[in-house]
Amino acid sequence: MNERGVLLWIHGGGWRAQATEDGAALAGHGLRVVPARYRFAHEARWPAQLDDVRAAARRARAESGGLPLLVAGDSAGGMLALHLGLRGVDRPDDVAGVLAYWPPVDPLEPDWKRLRDGDDPWADLIGQPPAAGDPTTTDATVTTHVGNRVPVLLVQGTEDRSVPASQTAGLTAALLAAGHPVHSWLTHGGHALPLDRPDLWAVAAAFLDTVLPPG
Repeated sequence: MNERGVLLWIHGGGWRAQATEDGAALAGHGLRVVPARYRFAHEARWPAQLDDVRAAARRARAESGGLPLLVAGDSAGGMLALHLGLRGVDRPDDVAGVLAYWPPVDPLEPDWKRLRDGDDPWADLIGQPPAAGDPTTTDATVTTHVGNRVPVLLVQGTEDRSVPASQTAGLTAALLAAGHPVHSWLTHGGHALPLDRPDLWAVAAAFLDTVLPPG
């Protein structure tokens, strides 16, 4: 299969560590998978992480040979991929698509607050407990930045005990209301599902067929 695009993969780990998923399975869709690194919350506060993945995206784009640039990630990496796609690397429209797997997107959503009470990685990321009206909380919240109409794939397990499924459901609604093309897949299973599981593979293939030329 010919390469159809370059995919910047942003790892998860709660902004505290590096998860094991590396996105390599997505290469089977005709993508050149390039890893991104970013500073953890104990090294730097938000938005340093966004600055880091923007720098990684610029390097990937410079070496892309003109192929479309997509961004993807799982969990905390999915949140960063969404920020990168919705806000752009250097322009609001310079990312071809976002693939976000079980991403945390709203630290103030009631289901999140109930699930992560006493162990909220958002507090580490922004340096304080998230709060309504706080500018840093608002900036880190993904739904603040919808509107550039970048295509988005969201995948979430309904039994996820790290990121509640309502995070993906709420973001899906916000993206649709803002005019984004959205593929949203709520499915069985918990956190960190295998990317090559047949249903996850199929929904990624369907999404990529809408944003990339044929392989």
